[in-house]
Amino acid sequence: MTQTASPLPERGPTGRRTAKGSLAAKSAQRVERPAPLRQVVYDALAELIINRTLEPGQHLVEADLAEYLGVSRQPVREALQRLQTEGWVDLRPAQGAFVHMPTDEEADQLLGVRAVLETHSARLAAGCASEAHVARLWELQNAGLEALAADDGEALVTANADLHSFLTELTGNAVLAELIGLVDRRVRWYYTPIARPRGHDAWAEHAELIEAVAAHDVEKAEKIMAHHTERTRQAFHERPEAARE
Repeated sequence: MTQTASPLPERGPTGRRTAKGSLAAKSAQRVERPAPLRQVVYDALAELIINRTLEPGQHLVEADLAEYLGVSRQPVREALQRLQTEGWVDLRPAQGAFVHMPTDEEADQLLGVRAVLETHSARLAAGCASEAHVARLWELQNAGLEALAADDGEALVTANADLHSFLTELTGNAVLAELIGLVDRRVRWYYTPIARPRGHDAWAEHAELIEAVAAHDVEKAEKIMAHHTERTRQAFHERPEAARE
């Protein structure tokens, strides 16, 4: 799929923007199939929503999105239907598709589940982290501090997700990683409008967490993560008015 250089859609009037036989027993070099176009389009649109290029409440016009992505309208229509099923898009009769407007109640539910998973992850990580793991955590921490110094909101969100993801990965708990992965995209969506105002405190808390993990202090790591995730939940509720709009 090739993206065109055309601009994003204008906002609408509302302002919201066989192998058989003997061959089966032989080793063969498999040809890797590219992802189906509908999956590529779905991923592209989901990412545009998560990073808020497509803003909450924005009207989504199939023809404009198809032109922007350089595809036909059919995979866009299929992607929008899937996004609607997963809660990213609202399909309104006689009006069309709109980016879902997240509510504070939805944020509380998601961030509450995330807090339980992430707190358990921090405890497990502190109990099993190696020196190499800790060194990698500090590398990710530095990437976040660089994004903070550059006042790069998108890079801050990515760095935050990378650090939390690696913390879970190093536990070796595949079930935990799968569960956290299920909420990761939506957590990034909620985190985007508060990444800057939350920045200095969030990365100071990350540093304290890494120190606890390095010291194998499971109780302290668990406590720090519980505080960290709760402050993120509070920050979403206290986000600036411009971010709410």
